[in-house]
Amino acid sequence: MDAQSYNTALADLRTVRDQIRKARAALAKLEGDRDKRIVQLASYEKAKAERIAPAAGLSVADIVSLAPSLAPDSLTEESTDASAQSPTPATHTPPKNAEPEPAAQPAAVAPAMRTMQPQAAPADAPAVTAVPDAPRTLPSIPEGGTGDAWFAHTSGLASTRPNFTQQARSTVFLDTDTGVLVHRNQTHRLDLANRSAADILTTVFHTIPEGVERIYITAGDPWHRDTDRHPYLRDAVAAWLNAPIPGWRTDTGRGRDRMAGHFVHARNPVGRYQRDSGDSHVEIRSVGEWFDTNGDDPATIRDAFVLLWQALRRHWNDAVIMGSPSQTGRDLWTRTIPTRGQHADGYPVLSEELRGLLHATAGQGRNELITPPRVPDELPQLVEYDRTFAYAKHTWKSPVGTPRRITAHTFATWSEKEQIRALYGCGHWQVRATVPDAWNHVGLLPAPAPGDRAWHYPASPGTTFTTWVGGPELHAALTNPIQPWKIEILDGILWDDGKPLDDWAKRLKETWSNLSAQAHFQGDPQQARAAHLASRAVRSILLYGIGAFAQRPRMVTGTTPRTMERDVPADAEIIGFDDNVITWQKPTGFARDPNAHPEWAAAIWSGARAALLTQRHRDDDTYAGALHTPPGTVVAFRTDALYLTQPHNWPYHHQPGDYLLKGNLNGPLAAPTTEEELLTLRDAGRAALTSHRET
Repeated sequence: MDAQSYNTALADLRTVRDQIRKARAALAKLEGDRDKRIVQLASYEKAKAERIAPAAGLSVADIVSLAPSLAPDSLTEESTDASAQSPTPATHTPPKNAEPEPAAQPAAVAPAMRTMQPQAAPADAPAVTAVPDAPRTLPSIPEGGTGDAWFAHTSGLASTRPNFTQQARSTVFLDTDTGVLVHRNQTHRLDLANRSAADILTTVFHTIPEGVERIYITAGDPWHRDTDRHPYLRDAVAAWLNAPIPGWRTDTGRGRDRMAGHFVHARNPVGRYQRDSGDSHVEIRSVGEWFDTNGDDPATIRDAFVLLWQALRRHWNDAVIMGSPSQTGRDLWTRTIPTRGQHADGYPVLSEELRGLLHATAGQGRNELITPPRVPDELPQLVEYDRTFAYAKHTWKSPVGTPRRITAHTFATWSEKEQIRALYGCGHWQVRATVPDAWNHVGLLPAPAPGDRAWHYPASPGTTFTTWVGGPELHAALTNPIQPWKIEILDGILWDDGKPLDDWAKRLKETWSNLSAQAHFQGDPQQARAAHLASRAVRSILLYGIGAFAQRPRMVTGTTPRTMERDVPADAEIIGFDDNVITWQKPTGFARDPNAHPEWAAAIWSGARAALLTQRHRDDDTYAGALHTPPGTVVAFRTDALYLTQPHNWPYHHQPGDYLLKGNLNGPLAAPTTEEELLTLRDAGRAALTSHRET
């Protein structure tokens, strides 16, 4: 083969690769449709896996994994027999004044908070064979000294108060649909030609010759202009960001700002550029990072940022609005780190091993759609309740100090009082949970599901699973108003209780309250709208600021000319390509981030998920949440929102965490079976409620 034949064959290979990607996308869509139809067939009372399997071209095991209710009787009997022979003793309440039980017996705790020590599997237990699409196994802490070494902080890495003032950046607001540009108090109309990054930079810098450092796109999503030419949205975004711009190149960072390179995101990407000559740096961002716009013009959006800055300045005299809510949130938090007292030296960062464990075992919001037969095929209503500014409710207590490992043996030797205090404290626990036999409501604890970082919530009576869970959810499982779950403590991480986020969150809550009141009482409609958007931006600062503490492993994105394919890193994943450039990303592990505190994010997320189940309103002496609704009436959970088939008279005082009635759609309605169907009903319910209130 000569060089010409070689290059021709490479071109042909690329064509085949592109066709394979498109075919895989089409196949995934068909498989999703097939699985949906299988689940629908399973709702028929006489459905059998043996008949569905050949029709679907799958095995009986595959059908049962999609619809567990279709498990053949022989399998069910086997499972029952196995559980009957299980060596795990039944939960019992020890008599008063009894001698402490040996470690092999269940740990004695308060009757309302019963837990059990884990039991070893019999030596002759059969090996477990991996099943396709089986739930992933979560990591554990190694035994002995290896695991004990995880319980330390990273040397020389701690969150400390900054000794510098952030510098504000010259910012403009641009609607790429209309070409309207707002800079300070001036409005310009631009001809953006094809709305490429080159067109935007050239036109903006011609209009504002003194220089611009940040361009917020308020409408138009120009990075989506060529979506029909790419199989995936990310491909279109990457191509838009990486298109050559005469006189400009990708930014490599400057000064204290280490942000460099483009951020490829399907909806809210970030393009970072610098001039080939001179020291001009500019980033193109989406306002969608901060809040949802509803046709708001650039002038109103600029006013919202001005109001936001003014409101933050009342609580931070050096507040600066940075490019994203997460950057702004963490910067403001660092300026609340105490200069005196216990934490004046800062908050140390956990070992990389514990950060990795928390990343793998602490999920974020609960997103679950409950479908027939667990809910009726026809819903009488779909009622949406959304927890207002939810995460702000759960920042009053957070883990601090050096973490301690609490093994199953250690937990079993503690007194009842010590166990209760630990479960109420700031902890992250590995448990084996069992759904009670008579359980007929929603699942309480997250369990690993097939797929990267996917979670589900087992609710079938008798189901046993192993997972990691935060203290608030563990407390809800043990003390819920229906029936306590059986919980076995396998391992745990326990911290001291502290308030590292309390001052920060209080200032943000006051800022949010002031802006919300301003939006309500402002007589000028444009200023009222601007104040509302500013209040939503405060919510994003806290929400994404908390998410930033989680510090996920870094992904580096890069590009390589297609003529130099061999230079793509061996461990990189190709996420986009066009005729000229290959875009790839690869993991690089955890950065030495002094503000990495996944233990704080995990505790808040766990508290928020628990509050979706049960939340006490002390002033009203009542409770709200999914467990305070009749069985079969919960349709879905969606981060901070709860979707029900009937309304409830839950207290609402405009406080963080309160359940706000946000949508109400009367039926009968076909129960949603996909997220798309749920969102369609949600939007209709919000519109119906707004229309009802206006009349």
